[in-house]
Amino acid sequence: MILKDLKIFSQNIQKNNFLINTVLEVNQNFDIIFIQEPLWTILRTIPSSTNSEGIPLLGVPNYPNWLTFTREPCLTNDSPRVIIYINVRLSSFCFSLHKDIINHCDILLASFFNNSIMYWIMNIYSDSSHSTLKYLKDTEVNIPNLLIMTGNFNIRDSI
Repeated sequence: MILKDLKIFSQNIQKNNFLINTVLEVNQNFDIIFIQEPLWTILRTIPSSTNSEGIPLLGVPNYPNWLTFTREPCLTNDSPRVIIYINVRLSSFCFSLHKDIINHCDILLASFFNNSIMYWIMNIYSDSSHSTLKYLKDTEVNIPNLLIMTGNFNIRDSI
């Protein structure tokens, strides 16, 4: 694959599962889809040896044509607000997440290999207090071959 042919789509879905399902179904010609503000829902209850009612399993929509990359959800309201979907036709590029480099619940940094060179992509959600942007500024990580850093930055112009 030639990198200039890489098709990337980014969308804040505002916790709307209908919208995320539509995006994944309609945009199958894209290679990578960045989603911000997914709706984490209880998919089912899993058996537990410590809780007779079971433990709720949280998740987001999965599709057979897409590999889903995200952080572990929480049972509280601070579940991750970014997901990366990779089209399965790119699975040979060996995508992987890197919490070891950037460890923030609203930033996903992923790498992949193309012609023996490692490339990086980043999906970001920054809330109205800009906590993610402050984290990036304070961290000052140098990431060579960063192809795209996009998402929902919530930077409003006062005018």
